[in-house]
Amino acid sequence: MKLYQVDAFTSSLFRGNPAAVVPLERWLDDALLQNIALENNLSETAFLVPDDTGYALRWFTPRVEVDLCGHATLAAAWVVFNALGFAGERVRFNSASGPLYVTRSGQRLTLDFPARPATPITETSTLEHALGVPIRAAAQARDLLIEVDSAACVREYQPDFSAIAALDTFAVMLTAPGEDCDFVSRFFAPAKGVPEDPVTGSAHCTLVPWWADKLGKKRLHARQLSARGGELFCEMTGDRVSLSGEARCYLKGDILL
Repeated sequence: MKLYQVDAFTSSLFRGNPAAVVPLERWLDDALLQNIALENNLSETAFLVPDDTGYALRWFTPRVEVDLCGHATLAAAWVVFNALGFAGERVRFNSASGPLYVTRSGQRLTLDFPARPATPITETSTLEHALGVPIRAAAQARDLLIEVDSAACVREYQPDFSAIAALDTFAVMLTAPGEDCDFVSRFFAPAKGVPEDPVTGSAHCTLVPWWADKLGKKRLHARQLSARGGELFCEMTGDRVSLSGEARCYLKGDILL
């Protein structure tokens, strides 16, 4: 089996979010897929199999299968367009979150994902104690959204991974207004095998509706302030979210089983 490692949501190597992509001819046993993801030890490994309308796509962290992943979908699209000989400009991935589309325009790839608006949380004192940060606003979708006062607060936050893992949520997103962009964020999912994710497309399915409503605009420029850093160009389109960025392939290899 071929394996590709692609840095997503970046125009240069060693930045953005690395994902492994494994094209398959047919599905393997789930336990084997999970073991490959564990061996890769990246936040996500994407597996894809050709089907009648494009490709079936699944994503695994080192610990669990997830229902949606943005950066690994971007990485999978890079492999489809650049390594698998796909001639079109728009590829369809069939996933646990329904059909997902990726369109290429030059070096930029655009994801068409379902929006996941969050429901506001009014009582935040327990969360403030657990997270150790003053909270401006909080809301819950698949992930817990925590808005704080400034980009500096997001950038300098020192997470307590044990406290975050104990919360009843898939992950925690810390977000604030941006300094040289519309908003910034960081993403933590230690209970799912991802202490901090460098750039998280699925999180922006919740962050974009949140900030589009707050800022009164549909097109948004976002940065994720992880150590590697990442940049996303986002747009609300009805009940969908468009997420655009570039990707660079770091390695191509063989899985020997």
